[in-house]
Amino acid sequence: MIIQVENLHKAYGDVKAVNGVSFSVAEGNLFSFLGTNGAGKTTTINILTTLLAKSSGAVFVAGLDVERSPEKVREFIGVVFQDSVLDPLLTVRENLAVRGSLYGGIRGAKLNSAVDNAVRITDVSSFAERRYGKLSGGQRRRADIARALLHMPKLLFLDEPTTGLDPKTRRDIWRLIRDLQKSNGMTVFLTTHYMEEAAESDDIVVIHKGEIKAQGSPLELKTRYCSDLLKITTLGGEFIEHKLERTVDALPIIERHKGNIANVEIINGTLDDVFLNLTEGFEEVG
Repeated sequence: MIIQVENLHKAYGDVKAVNGVSFSVAEGNLFSFLGTNGAGKTTTINILTTLLAKSSGAVFVAGLDVERSPEKVREFIGVVFQDSVLDPLLTVRENLAVRGSLYGGIRGAKLNSAVDNAVRITDVSSFAERRYGKLSGGQRRRADIARALLHMPKLLFLDEPTTGLDPKTRRDIWRLIRDLQKSNGMTVFLTTHYMEEAAESDDIVVIHKGEIKAQGSPLELKTRYCSDLLKITTLGGEFIEHKLERTVDALPIIERHKGNIANVEIINGTLDDVFLNLTEGFEEVG
């Protein structure tokens, strides 16, 4: 596991922002961390990325204790924050060079090579010489990702990377993220408000009010925490609603009564349903 979190706690006075959180992330996976505003997502990410000290618990990244070895942990990770940290007055390439120089050991030809590589893999070459402050939202986000990839980290944190972008730009950014994950074997730790993005994940954790409510693949969570909807339009007459309780069990009943059915539609449960059920007091099924 590239991330291992065990019984993590973080309190601000009497407020428990993170309350006994435990989860793990497999190397090479696309991992989604979902929760409402104030659920504890950002606090957890800040601890994982060495920006914030925990109150108690154990947190390991790439086998390293984040509290004991923060500098070494930073060599393994890249972070794309919700708000950009790049200078609006510098060009994209200038920004990358400045940020790259902050990494120990990246100088001269090695720095130029790192910048060129980041420009290439994020496809920002067409606007690399433009000032960051003059770019569109999607171009800025690509540049932000390029900055996080200068040292080619094994683990990339993306904190709501497509918020505020139009659907086409979101799709393009998402395609870039998936390509990076697959081509470089990079582990991606994602927070997002868009459930269709989380649906692409290998694994998902849902956090609510500082506590983990569920962890599993998208299919596992949909199976456990939501149901399919069966909509039937009848021709009138025979009443069969009381016989239809579960989608699968209903199939032979539908066959027996097909002469009285005009239309059948099965609407599959979604991650939106899972998220709402888990954060609005839904009890686990089964």
